[in-house]
Amino acid sequence: MILYRKAAPLRIRRSAAPEPPFWTATAIAPYGPRRAAPIAIDYLALRATAADKAEVTVCENVRNELDRGKLPAEPLLIDATEAAEVVFRRGEEALAWCEEQQRAAIHLISTRGGLPQRRYDRSVVAIAAWPLEEGPLEALFTGAAEKELAWGVAVPVIFPVSTALAPLAALADAAQAAGASFFAPIAVDVEPTAKQALAQAMALDADDDRYAMLFHAALEPVHLATERHIAALASERGMADVILVPEADERSNWNAAALLTLTASRMIAMELDLDLAGLMARSARLIAELDKPITRVAASASLAIIGGLDEVSVAMLTEWLAGGTPTFAESVNEQWRVRRDAR
Repeated sequence: MILYRKAAPLRIRRSAAPEPPFWTATAIAPYGPRRAAPIAIDYLALRATAADKAEVTVCENVRNELDRGKLPAEPLLIDATEAAEVVFRRGEEALAWCEEQQRAAIHLISTRGGLPQRRYDRSVVAIAAWPLEEGPLEALFTGAAEKELAWGVAVPVIFPVSTALAPLAALADAAQAAGASFFAPIAVDVEPTAKQALAQAMALDADDDRYAMLFHAALEPVHLATERHIAALASERGMADVILVPEADERSNWNAAALLTLTASRMIAMELDLDLAGLMARSARLIAELDKPITRVAASASLAIIGGLDEVSVAMLTEWLAGGTPTFAESVNEQWRVRRDAR
């Protein structure tokens, strides 16, 4: 059962530098975090919990909340997941405000949610594939294509539902066929209560291998391998393997920092040259907080004059500003994209 209760403040989270999986500077959620049963995913905290009965709080007036505060840094993330959006359309209200203020935004919906009614050119729709239900998801894919939206698919990685290989391949095929621009994983921390709810929902017996893994095995390696598998599926089908922010090709400081952070985070996950990865992560934050556009710095001098940047980051960004794909980043990405069923 899901109950709806109004009069909740708008949840706002700000980031000084781009972070996976959404890469946004400001995240807003017009609804409370527990808005689905039996599993509720808080996409701002990246946490899954159990919810037998979810009481969904709803922001009364999104526009007033946004107008009263400081103009949020872009790109924004609008968390409009689950059926609450179909009922109240507060996420779409936030998207309309972003259009009026010309703020770039990712509009995040989910399987049981609703697409925005109209297209905003400085937005990207990310469809979170949870729950993993083929029919509703394909309907959303078709609707996004018909509306000519910029869109893609984000897969919350939760064992054993979204770690099974066959459904992931079918989902990737459906996304590609409908014209998705990205197919990317979302790493989610699954709390013990959510694991119990999953076991009950899937009717897993105690002698089921999946039950034993769910409660007694270290699932981090399975989740990580699935994230890499999803990246491989995306690359094979010509889709980006990360959630794309609006105007991702723009040579901005934020996008430069996202490039470095993505490379560094994948190196850390693969335990590949951790010292260099740490330096790159620090360089990414420096670039994100830099007052002057790096395009101007590069036009007048070398990026090496920016204090604190490591040599690899300087080389990567110089190559990127020239319009190319950084060789080092692509090498890391190729190592990252590994199918779980590869032999």
